Amino acid sequence: MATTSAAAAVSAGTAAMQETKAMPSGSPPSGSASPARYRPSWLVIFSACLVLLGAGGPLLLRVYFVHGGSRLWLSAMLQISGWPLLLPPLCVSLYRSRRHGILNLLLPRRLVAAAAVLGGFYAVSCFVYGLGSQALPLSTSSLLLATQLAFTAVFAFLFVGLRFTPFSANAVVLLTIGPAVLGVGPSSGKPAGQSSKAYWTGFCEAIAAAALAGLVLPLVEVAMAKYGRRTGPAARVPPPYATVMQMQAVMGAAGTVVCLLGMAIKGDFQAVPQEAAAFGLGTTKYYLVLVWDAVSWQLLNLGIMGLITCASSLLAGIMIAVLLPLSQVLAVIFLHEKFDGTKGIALVLSLWGFASYLYGEKAQKKLEAQRMMAEQEVALAQKTADVESPAH
Repeated sequence: MATTSAAAAVSAGTAAMQETKAMPSGSPPSGSASPARYRPSWLVIFSACLVLLGAGGPLLLRVYFVHGGSRLWLSAMLQISGWPLLLPPLCVSLYRSRRHGILNLLLPRRLVAAAAVLGGFYAVSCFVYGLGSQALPLSTSSLLLATQLAFTAVFAFLFVGLRFTPFSANAVVLLTIGPAVLGVGPSSGKPAGQSSKAYWTGFCEAIAAAALAGLVLPLVEVAMAKYGRRTGPAARVPPPYATVMQMQAVMGAAGTVVCLLGMAIKGDFQAVPQEAAAFGLGTTKYYLVLVWDAVSWQLLNLGIMGLITCASSLLAGIMIAVLLPLSQVLAVIFLHEKFDGTKGIALVLSLWGFASYLYGEKAQKKLEAQRMMAEQEVALAQKTADVESPAH
């Protein structure tokens, strides 16, 4: 009897050792919960680069307004109408993956419906952003748009269950105080010849646009989690980028329909030829500005959608905040906007908030890795104890 027990113990111990060796380093033991998020992949890096490449979108939109453009629904459509550019690469991607079944790669119907609703909502936020961009210098409106991170964090806490750390809370506070400095500064960044009422109206419109955009990002993540996230081992790897392009195409198409309706109601189709003729840079450059602005915004939107789909809405908000210093530099170089001390303080506070968030994320990742290692050690010790107990 004792010999049989000892043999069973040795056999169980051998099986436990083999299971331990088979377990990849850095992976949690089978008894512990595996993390829902995966490590940053090339898709996340690629999406972040697209966001940076789309920095020309806000600049060209301001060029449109500075040189005589005034059609707000047209400006909103520029921000979301570049989605047809996604159709060729999307078709190629689906064709190359046809062995898995094209129908299996298409978005579920409920996710398509949710994306269409969010696309219409995003069109409204683009319209409000156009109102603010028309009244404010690019350097001021970009600083105000940085508050989108604060709104994204709050809405992600409410809808996605985001947990605040001291560093993320500090980032939210700093990115809120930064734009507030613009409002209490000596000149408040108001352009010469503009009334205070028009400036403060644009100020509030830019904040409202940031709030609306900050709401859309977590809602997209909620829609993906509820209707489009995969389960099992497939949930630990990034989804195909075809999913990202489909989400962006559906949202862009729905938003374009909303903008076209707004343009038809406001008579923009009849006014565009007249506006092009009176444009300060000439008729040809008018249409070039419109085309390249739509392309730049599409790069930006695709990058944001990629970050939401492959990572989180908060990371997407962080990358939008990264555009802040780049927009400041572009506005000073190409639009010759004044960069005074008030804007400098707001810029430093915003960058400080961004750095605080990055440091907090790094510290959080380190703590999670340490906790995972501790769980592995506890599980291994428990398994060893269970193996040794029959021998006694």
